Amino acid sequence: MGRNGIIKGISPYLYKFPVYRYDKPMQYDYLIVGAGLYGATFAYLMKKAGKKCLVIDRRPQAGGNIYCEDVDGIHVHVYGAHIFHTSNKQVWDFVNSFVPFNRYTNSPVANYKGRLYNLPFNMNTFYAMWGVITPAEAAAKIAEQKQQALDELKRNGKTAPANLEEQALSLVGRDIYEKLIKGYTEKQWGRKCTELPAFIIKRLPVRLTFDNNYFNDSYQGIPIGGYNKLIAGLLDGIDTELNADFFARREYYEKLAAKIVFTGQIDEFYGYRFGKLSYRTVRFETEKLPVQDYQGNAVINYTEAEVPYTRIIEHKHFEPENPAYTSQQTVISREYSSEWQEGSEPFYAVNDEKNTALYAEYKKLAGQEKNVLFGGRLAEYKYYDMDDVIDKAMRDVQGL
Repeated sequence: MGRNGIIKGISPYLYKFPVYRYDKPMQYDYLIVGAGLYGATFAYLMKKAGKKCLVIDRRPQAGGNIYCEDVDGIHVHVYGAHIFHTSNKQVWDFVNSFVPFNRYTNSPVANYKGRLYNLPFNMNTFYAMWGVITPAEAAAKIAEQKQQALDELKRNGKTAPANLEEQALSLVGRDIYEKLIKGYTEKQWGRKCTELPAFIIKRLPVRLTFDNNYFNDSYQGIPIGGYNKLIAGLLDGIDTELNADFFARREYYEKLAAKIVFTGQIDEFYGYRFGKLSYRTVRFETEKLPVQDYQGNAVINYTEAEVPYTRIIEHKHFEPENPAYTSQQTVISREYSSEWQEGSEPFYAVNDEKNTALYAEYKKLAGQEKNVLFGGRLAEYKYYDMDDVIDKAMRDVQGL
């Protein structure tokens, strides 16, 4: 922000905010640190309740990880694929009040050494895996392999799976585990499946139908025109400052509002008092290609360990109604998972025993705060689907 309070770094394609000045203390009821989905939803609801909010974000654009970049009309999910799905009608109606959603259905495909398998595991998967045709044949094959895994546990003197590998084998058997789970999971977490806790995989959906729809939710889709329209609607008329680092000017920002809503890393808020929490991050290699269609699907997972990336996203497939869908060019992103380091974006909490205990210490501090509310995946150190983020913001506002 410049001396006159002009917001910089926002494409006119996204937002048209007026000029604001912040030269008086306590101008706001709430300072919201983070312009992602939680912060934007909270700000919108508070504005409706008659409260004045200032939203700040250290990035040059609003939207958090759902931000999209326009590349020749194709809306590129800069921070990875985001597919909205929910069974919460209140949340679905809420997001559609800002922008209509299309009927995109998530039907990812797994590529294992050049062979393709539909996800989630369904009759198409089992036919490609074993050549079985009927649900009874598929169920029998899975039951046979599950029993083999359970017998192996007993031979080793175990009464329950002790790690992710044993858990997966006991749920779906060796063939599916080896081809569709093991390599992908180890790339995603940077650890051997035998070193990962069993609770990471509580269940693995098995469908004895020819249904490639990944989600079971009642509603599913992508905002027509991209997620930026949703964020623009949520932040419309709300004072918003980008390229704004809360920690670089903490004392200044804390004087602007009576209360703070913090959506960043909770350990950073407390100066890493007890140590740093661990995260997984994702690096993207994005390129524009002179072809109409690169892979025929929005999401293809690469499940073998020898391929370094976890999946390829072809962004135009999220919006087939977009005129750019038929253009003779496309945009793809390869995703690489790695350990989070300072300067990279934290994506996923590592909810192992060590980090869970560490977060509990920070949560105790947060519980003592009277004028600070922590919300969102980084502040609460947990994975949230988008609908859950919105629902949590709604419930937090109602609880004030």
